[in-house]
Amino acid sequence: MSNNKNLMKRRSFTLIELMLVVIIIGVLAAMVMPRLVGRSEQARIAVARADVDSNLATILDLYEMDVGRYPNALSDLKTDPGVSGWKGPYLKKSSKDPWGREYEYSLEVSEGKDYKLCSKGQDEAKTDDDICN
Repeated sequence: MSNNKNLMKRRSFTLIELMLVVIIIGVLAAMVMPRLVGRSEQARIAVARADVDSNLATILDLYEMDVGRYPNALSDLKTDPGVSGWKGPYLKKSSKDPWGREYEYSLEVSEGKDYKLCSKGQDEAKTDDDICN
């Protein structure tokens, strides 16, 4: 029996050892966390920019190649708008930006572009942080 007690004492950690491990983890977390904080907003901006400049732009171009014109609304990419040449659905997932709002789309022709596609960003107001094609 005494062998079992000695064996159990050797297998367990002392309170000091556990506290040292917790302190080390805390110090490492304190060094790493400031670098990671704020990156989520940068990631959302990058996703919105990729959607506007590449992902949704490619989908809109595919629609235009099949139908001969750009859609009247982003919903035309998901369900058949009743036009000839439609081979969709072109968009299977939601057309929401990383902040959970629908991308703004219009056939407004300006600056040599056939359509306007935007996300208003985090503040949901028309400001300089808007992400547009």
